[in-house]
Amino acid sequence: MSKTRMSKRRCLRMESLLHHDVVERILEKLPVNSLMRFKAVSKQWKSTMESRYFQYRVLKQSGGGDPDVLMVSVFTDPPSIESLKTLVLGSSSSLKIPTPWEKDNTEYPVSSSSCEGLVCIYNPHKSGFVVNPTTRWYRPLPLCEFQQLMIRLGESNFKLGHPLFKVGFGKDIFAGTTYKPVWLYKSSEIGLENATTCEVLDFSTNAWRYVTPASPYRVLGCPDPVFVDRSLHWFTDCQETKVVSFDLHTEAFQVISKAPFVYTNPHEIVMCNLNNRLCVSEKKWPNQVIWSFNSHTKKWDKMFSIDLELIHFWHDVPVYCAFMPLALLDGKKKPKKKKLLFCGRELPKKLFTYDPETKLADVAFSAESIGYPVCYFQSIVSIL
Repeated sequence: MSKTRMSKRRCLRMESLLHHDVVERILEKLPVNSLMRFKAVSKQWKSTMESRYFQYRVLKQSGGGDPDVLMVSVFTDPPSIESLKTLVLGSSSSLKIPTPWEKDNTEYPVSSSSCEGLVCIYNPHKSGFVVNPTTRWYRPLPLCEFQQLMIRLGESNFKLGHPLFKVGFGKDIFAGTTYKPVWLYKSSEIGLENATTCEVLDFSTNAWRYVTPASPYRVLGCPDPVFVDRSLHWFTDCQETKVVSFDLHTEAFQVISKAPFVYTNPHEIVMCNLNNRLCVSEKKWPNQVIWSFNSHTKKWDKMFSIDLELIHFWHDVPVYCAFMPLALLDGKKKPKKKKLLFCGRELPKKLFTYDPETKLADVAFSAESIGYPVCYFQSIVSIL
């Protein structure tokens, strides 16, 4: 008798001996991979695992610990290069995730913020996808008006020097299951009346809609928008560097207090989410300073100062671009200060961990196919 059949028989026996509510409590404590296999036990188990209530109970149980890293390849040409790979931190290998778009020779960047195990993969000229890397579930996204305009403009858009705007992805935490991809972009240069335009995807209708009024400031295109707590954030395109936020529940914009950093070019500054705090990583040679926004005091605190000369010397990596912070790691021994996981943005790309106590950085993973990395926690969440 195979292990699969034996497991199914034991599961059915457990179901016959225990009330289903008790079975649910047992199941929600299991690893996600086991849950995916047990969906085949019965229609009732499958229905349970596909319910919103159960999915979020599992998500709550699996909270904590270090995230996995999804690596989205920069190009899928040649087709032998995997478009999606996932890395469990601490392991020495990565696992390929098959995708239906793997051989269409299209570059698919990924939104820098994951949300409850879901990530958003997009392209300015093609339909994007919301993907659960753990379960392999995905949902195609319809083209928004901005993408359709980019398709109509074609190469003329690049000849005019218009910036590449990126999609933001987050969740309305007060509406339970409402996830929202958002395009925010400067629009007067591309033939639209507004200085800044905001489009939000409504998954219930599978259609994009405009948000009015849009941002009070024009926003920069190259940096990734970042989701923190309940809002998406962008750098503003103005003389004094500011950060504008978009509340995904109220769909209103507001400007965060004056920043201690100055946006000079996209190579030297990046925005990120570290432990659900808005952070900005600024390259100020010979250091990289990471600022953390305190939502209570409304001030920016200096979180890390990393010696770039040491990293360049010991690991022989270019430091023209600011490193991209990805996550704060708990580790098994729970050190007093969490290690920082960050990624180089220039080839050869590497993942590093930085110890704030020893002030040293170690290579955590190195591969040609790191591409665009984004951290996520395993879940069985999907969008209906």
